[in-house]
Amino acid sequence: MSDHIVKAYDRDLETLGRRIAEMGGIAEKMLAEAMDALAAFDVALAQRVVLTDPRLDALQREIEESAILTIAKRQPLAVDLRECIAAIRISGDLERVGDLAKNIAKRTVKIVGEARVPRAIIGLKSMHDVAALQLKDALDAYAQRDVERARAVWSNDVELDALEDSVFRDLLTFMMEDPRNISFCTHLLFCSKNLERIGDHTTNISETVVYLVTGESMPTERPKMRVPGLEMEQPVDPPH
Repeated sequence: MSDHIVKAYDRDLETLGRRIAEMGGIAEKMLAEAMDALAAFDVALAQRVVLTDPRLDALQREIEESAILTIAKRQPLAVDLRECIAAIRISGDLERVGDLAKNIAKRTVKIVGEARVPRAIIGLKSMHDVAALQLKDALDAYAQRDVERARAVWSNDVELDALEDSVFRDLLTFMMEDPRNISFCTHLLFCSKNLERIGDHTTNISETVVYLVTGESMPTERPKMRVPGLEMEQPVDPPH
């Protein structure tokens, strides 16, 4: 392969990396703003999150098309091929993080007119803090090709699962205390599930980082730490 082709190929990979970084920044901002909107019942901010999502979708398509074109043109092997595959996988996970943040924002718009239980938001804030840190660490692991950091993200997913169970229990308690809380708390149940799913996507990203750097796959089963008696099916927002 000539020096000219190698340089062009390196530029292709650098462009993929920059676009992943851009997607990561947008996804992180959407998640933060979705939670801020929910905590403050801020409809304008929630709507801004919803309007940001098409940009994330467009970037995901650009990355996928660019990676596929790079594979077709350069026919890479080993780690170079994994770079392209990783870009496709991670962009897909970041697109889903954006969708889930958008779902939280949409819930915020719906609950503005509902009876409010401000203390019911506290657990969701804790879930958000963990999910946001997991997302940041996963993106940093990708940028730095840091396998140990990626493995830590994968292992720490149990904390978010445990928080979701706690939130689930608290919201059920609020609903039993006063039937007027049922609609409001039901919306929050969907939000908590969206946050838990964001955590799942951060572990997907961490798995991809390990694959990118080592060529090896993580175990198929993630560690779980569920509260006994709360293993029932919980609501999931449909994909948009």
